[in-house]
Amino acid sequence: MSVRRVFVIVMDSFGIGALPDAGRFGDAGSDTLRAVAAQSGFCAPTLASLGLFNIAGTDHARAVRAPRGAFGRMAERSAAKDTTTGHWELAGLISESAPPTFPGGFPQDFIDRLEQATGRGTLCNRPYSGTQLLLDYGREHEATGKLIVYTSADSVFQIAAHEAVVPLPELYAACETARGLLTGPLAVSRVIARPFVGEYPRYTRTANRHDYSLPPTGPTMLDRLTGAGYDVIGVGKIGDIFAGVGVGESLRTTGNADGMARTLDCQRRDFTGLCFVNLVDFDMLYGHRNDAAGYAAAVMEFDRWLPAFLGGMRGGDLLFVTADHGCDPSTPSTDHSREYVPLLAAGPTVRAGADIGTRASFADLAETVLDAFGLDGLGTGTSFLHDIVSK
Repeated sequence: MSVRRVFVIVMDSFGIGALPDAGRFGDAGSDTLRAVAAQSGFCAPTLASLGLFNIAGTDHARAVRAPRGAFGRMAERSAAKDTTTGHWELAGLISESAPPTFPGGFPQDFIDRLEQATGRGTLCNRPYSGTQLLLDYGREHEATGKLIVYTSADSVFQIAAHEAVVPLPELYAACETARGLLTGPLAVSRVIARPFVGEYPRYTRTANRHDYSLPPTGPTMLDRLTGAGYDVIGVGKIGDIFAGVGVGESLRTTGNADGMARTLDCQRRDFTGLCFVNLVDFDMLYGHRNDAAGYAAAVMEFDRWLPAFLGGMRGGDLLFVTADHGCDPSTPSTDHSREYVPLLAAGPTVRAGADIGTRASFADLAETVLDAFGLDGLGTGTSFLHDIVSK
């Protein structure tokens, strides 16, 4: 087959059921799709038509008789359930050991060094819900100018600051400083800038979030593609997740709607290679806030957008829709959940109704993308290309 363009769209946190080892992560029984699909009025006919509910373990009462896409699910082999390791594995890099987490907050010597380097004190320094954090620390932050630093169950160090108190360039510089200090046993997957605006109690996070990830610890499909002269376009926080490594062009977005618009813009362009998209709102606005109704509405919005994209696909185009982990909005936890992720494939050459079953690793996607371009794989997964393309 002749492939010119591959689009990988990651519905951030759209898990479809607990992995066998979910109990080890405190996520037994988690199922993001089930929680979302249970919401009143939920309807996702385009995703269903591609085979979403034909995937093993999903609600087969919603399955279609003749899916027009290929479908399956993927298990995560990496020892984590966060955004960075999930995306890295989708790109063929498996993290054998879990990145560090700090359920008791970060060591005081690190906090001291950060305060000295930034010239600002800090507040909180413990795991916290991002929305509750602003209510509990926002007024003190405004009064003192201290940075609000916190973490979660994931491997992250986050700095929240009011844009009128700490200008964005200063907040970003503080995050870059923290990234430089968080090495060795403190090397968290991501440092995240969390700017907000407004007045107590109506503080609101802005779209000026910025992620500072560790550089990938090994080669990915992005390196293989760029090394072979193919275009690699990152939409959303893809460039941040891979610290720019292997990403030729990075298009930042302000949320799902902007991400979908930029993805359509990319589809209209002439390029040869990969367009790798992250749609962050599912996770950031709804999963972490346990807003199942909002999550369902966001999925339906994406579903309404999909027909335009599918209608614009050209010969030689492949589309994969997947996720990087779960974030079940119906559980008491507001953190990511250890789940299978969906894998839906569409395109002029994709064999309708092809069931690729349960894949042992997200890395199977990377092997398939590289196979589609006739490139050697990374050896971390198994290509399913010939299971989904018409012969």
